[in-house]
Amino acid sequence: MSDDILISVRGLRTAFGRHVVHENLDLDIRRGEIMGLVGGSGTGKTVLLNSILGLKEPDGGDILFNGRRFSQMTALERLKVNSRWGVLFQNGALFTSLTVLENVMAPLREHIDMPPALMEEIAGMKIGLSGLAPDVGDRYPSELSGGMRKRVALARALALDPEILFLDEPTAGLDPIGAAAFDSLILELSQALGLTVLMITHDLDSLHAICDRVAVLADKRVAAVAPIEALLRNPHPWIQEYFHGPRGRAALAGKES
Repeated sequence: MSDDILISVRGLRTAFGRHVVHENLDLDIRRGEIMGLVGGSGTGKTVLLNSILGLKEPDGGDILFNGRRFSQMTALERLKVNSRWGVLFQNGALFTSLTVLENVMAPLREHIDMPPALMEEIAGMKIGLSGLAPDVGDRYPSELSGGMRKRVALARALALDPEILFLDEPTAGLDPIGAAAFDSLILELSQALGLTVLMITHDLDSLHAICDRVAVLADKRVAAVAPIEALLRNPHPWIQEYFHGPRGRAALAGKES
C-alpha cells in the first residue's frame, strides 16, 4: 500500500439482517487530504463512518490503518489507534451535564494520566483553536448557540492531537455565514496541524470550498472518488443530478463569483 494512504477500505460488506448496505466497497483516504463523503439517502454514509470507527462490525472485507488490518489488531492496539482519531458526531453529542471545559477534557481523562491542571490547560488551548473565547469554558451546552456547540464538539475532537478528523454533517443546521466560517476553520486547522479529514456532508458549498476529493456512495459501493472538477464530468446519473441540479449550479456559481 502506498505510504500516502492513511486509511484503506477493501471489499467492505455491511448489512442489517437481509438488508445489504455496502457490497465490495473500496475506498482510500490519503494522508493530509480533506475528503468529502456524499450519497443519497440510505446509501450508508454514517454506516461506513461507524465501520471505520469500529462502532459497526463489518460483515466482510478489511479496513486498514497505516497498512495494518483492524481485524488483526488486539483490543489494546485498536484502542491506541482510536485515541489518534477525533470525531465530531452529528449534532455534536456533547454531555449536557458537563461544562464546555469538562466536555473537552473528557477524552483526556479517558486516555491519558495527567494532572487535572494540565488537562484544563490543554482543553483551554483546544477551545481557543476552535475559535471560542476562554470564558466559554465555564458555560453549559444549553447556554450556547448551535454554531458554538459545533465548535465545542470540534475542540473535544482535537483534544488528543488526532491524526485524522471524522466529521458527520458538521455544518448541518448552521446559517450560510456560520457554515462558511466553520468550513474556513476546518481548512485552517487541517493545514496548520497536518490533519487528514473525512467529512460526511450534504453541503455543496463545503464540498467546493475545502474538499480535495469527494467520494460518492451509490449502488452499495463507492461509485466515484475524485476532485469536484472531475466529478462534474462523471456520467453517473446520481452524480449528474446532484452536482448539476439547482443547488449544485448555485454552489458552482458561488465558487466562480
